[in-house]
Amino acid sequence: MAGGVSARAPSGGSAVHAVTSVGATYRGRFAPSPTGHLHAGSLVAALASWLDARAHGGQWLVRIEDVDVPRCIPGADQTILQQLSACGLHPDAPPVWQSQRTALYQNALDRLITSGQAYPCGCSRKDIEEAHRTQGIEKPRHGELVYPGTCRQGLNGKAARAWRFKTPAPAHVKWTDRLLGPQQQDVDTAVGDFVLLRADALFAYQLVVVVDDADQGITHIVRGADLADNTPRQLLLQRALGFITPHYLHTPLVLAEDGQKLSKQNGAQALDTSTPEAALEALNRAAFALGLASSRTRDNTALALAEWVAQWRGTMPAAHIL
Repeated sequence: MAGGVSARAPSGGSAVHAVTSVGATYRGRFAPSPTGHLHAGSLVAALASWLDARAHGGQWLVRIEDVDVPRCIPGADQTILQQLSACGLHPDAPPVWQSQRTALYQNALDRLITSGQAYPCGCSRKDIEEAHRTQGIEKPRHGELVYPGTCRQGLNGKAARAWRFKTPAPAHVKWTDRLLGPQQQDVDTAVGDFVLLRADALFAYQLVVVVDDADQGITHIVRGADLADNTPRQLLLQRALGFITPHYLHTPLVLAEDGQKLSKQNGAQALDTSTPEAALEALNRAAFALGLASSRTRDNTALALAEWVAQWRGTMPAAHIL
């Protein structure tokens, strides 16, 4: 892949560990989905990723994650870019759109199919739920509907609906988050064989994010803590595709009044960045959520960002920047 990291992760053994990006300069990214405008929670992730890149002399990219086309709102991508600009968060290269990169995702899927690490699946969600009932398995209220591997050995006359990753068993994945510390997950029991190409012919998040990060040479990923449990699946895909694993940092979440993650789905309000004062106020709230002191300036976004870069540099060292 053009611009991708060509080094290959080691093979062998049942455990999967993060592979450090030796000799790489820092390159980070912010990857919003245009299913709505930036809100307070998404600005926290944007600011953290920008600060981490700036604090360690790196590059910061923006990638519009619009692969889930039915959920995207026309014009939201441009509004997001305008909001970032109003907050002084300017990428070091032109943004890219996932909807324009499907050839890369298809190439990666083809490689997994050829290597026997992906297989077609004919199961609907109802089929999976029925398989769970038959086996006496109850789905946790907020847990994953673990795929039972029904189509691993063939479709048995069913038409293919999707493609799944053949998760190795055991798949005990360990990694160290720069903020959360040591993490681990048994992907085969917690998730099972996860989807790479959906039944609606759209590529799944887990595949596209891994391909994009490798293609863009991303060395450090800073994102919200709600995405931490995606990391083990992405580590497995990185290993399967021969990509180096970036370093991960998962930031605290901004919560709504009901204690749930603040999101577009639960009515999070779009950020007001219509004036420099409003943009700086939004940034101050985001910095507070990240544990940073409020800026001493009230009317200069650039000065405020410089203050927070210095604070971040002192409290959040990068991992293995050479």
